[in-house]
This record gives sequence, structure tokens and C-alpha cells, in this order.
Amino acid sequence: MFGGSKFSGSIIAKDHPNAKISVNGNNIGQGTAIGLFPRNRPLSVELKQDGCETKTTTFDNTFRTGNFILSVLSWGLIGIAVDLGTGAAYKPDHKSNPAIQQMSTKNFTFTVDYSGCVNK
Repeated sequence: MFGGSKFSGSIIAKDHPNAKISVNGNNIGQGTAIGLFPRNRPLSVELKQDGCETKTTTFDNTFRTGNFILSVLSWGLIGIAVDLGTGAAYKPDHKSNPAIQQMSTKNFTFTVDYSGCVNK
């Protein structure tokens, strides 16, 4: 309830400003892109650039224990239902993946290494 069902994410194609970025099958930009993404699903990022193979990276999510406890204490069963039902009980797993940076509780930056694609 306290974090919302979506977060703002910045996707960066590291060292590849011409790479096309798709998230969960939707084209969202080139080089660097920003979007709102659901908390309750992993983020699947696909990079494409002419002359290079497509790179897909999946960023997993994790349970927001502290937020969930706060919702339970503040709202009881309603808080549990809302957090689990809307996905607000989850966040990108920035502690296990150094490619994810948490800028705030609602803003994350995802850096995708596209080193298999050599800039020409």
C-alpha cells in the first residue's frame, strides 16, 4: 500500500546509445529509456542493435518485508489483501543484482551489459 503497484525504472544499454530497448515485449526507447513497470513481475529487458545479436536480461523481483509489515500493522487484513493483490509487496531485487540501483523506494535504474555487441 505504501509503495504502489508500479515503480519507475530507467533502463540503460551500457555503452550502446543506439540499442533499441524493449521491456516485457514493448518497445520503450533507444539507449536509455524510462517507464512505469509493475512490481509483481520480473522485468524482461531486450536490447537490439543492427549487426548484433539480441540480448535479453531478466531482472527478478523480491518481497518487500518491511513494507509488508508496515501495511499489516497499519491496515491489518486489508493491508495484506491490497499489498498482495496489487503487487505492492514486491520490488526489483537490487540487493542480489548489482546491475539494479535503487534510487528511492519508487525509482530504480537497470544497467544492461551489451558487451557482446561491438560498437562500429
